[in-house]
Amino acid sequence: MTSSEASPSFRLAYVPGVTPTKWVRIWNERLPDVPLNLIAVPAAEACELLRGGGADVGFVRLPVDRTDLAAIPLYTETTVVVVPKDHLVTAVDEVAAEDLADEIVLHPLDETLDWEHRPGRPANERPATTADAIELVAAGVGLLVVPQSLARLHHRKDLTYRPLADAPASRVALSWLQEETTDLVEDFIGIVRGRTVNSTRGRSQAPAQPKGKRPEAGGARRKPAAGKAAGKPAGKSPRSGSGGPKGSRRGKPRRRS
Repeated sequence: MTSSEASPSFRLAYVPGVTPTKWVRIWNERLPDVPLNLIAVPAAEACELLRGGGADVGFVRLPVDRTDLAAIPLYTETTVVVVPKDHLVTAVDEVAAEDLADEIVLHPLDETLDWEHRPGRPANERPATTADAIELVAAGVGLLVVPQSLARLHHRKDLTYRPLADAPASRVALSWLQEETTDLVEDFIGIVRGRTVNSTRGRSQAPAQPKGKRPEAGGARRKPAAGKAAGKPAGKSPRSGSGGPKGSRRGKPRRRS
């Protein structure tokens, strides 16, 4: 790991469909002295941004070239088909790829899915962006297959979507330049992985408890129980009838002669 001096800021890139709100909030709570700058970047340009030093870490879509980039897979998205609300597809809960055989399926140039065999019939021209493809779906030109987060990002009242079986899935990962694994990068990795503030990795750590000192619950020492001397075994009171000294007798005293 490369050690680094304190940085005035930390730059986080993210591709369309990723919502980094939760991680940004935790960062601001743990490292309020280090501003976190967000950089929105197209999926196809995210890796080059990291290589060029334009961001410290980034949420990207796999695959990435791991020759120089590190990547931690985070989650896999459901693939959906976006259709007009009055389309026949809306009558079912899930669509099979073969059900789209007679449909025009749009494949924008910024597509994030790795198809071996694209479903449906191709359009005469590929839209430049996913946003452009959404407009064409709304115009009744064709359908669009995307990760669910992109369908939500480009939500329109006249469109809906259904899960698509037998389709490649898109995986989101946290990535950064391996030779730039700084302390701040380790801090952000810890946040994304759910490490607590007391984790032994990363820069922001809580002070460790001295060994041999375990505080009692509630912060106070327990007092010895009533009637028990410290360091001596507990016994029954002499008045109990069984814990008194041996030889003691109870009864009437003898008359002296």
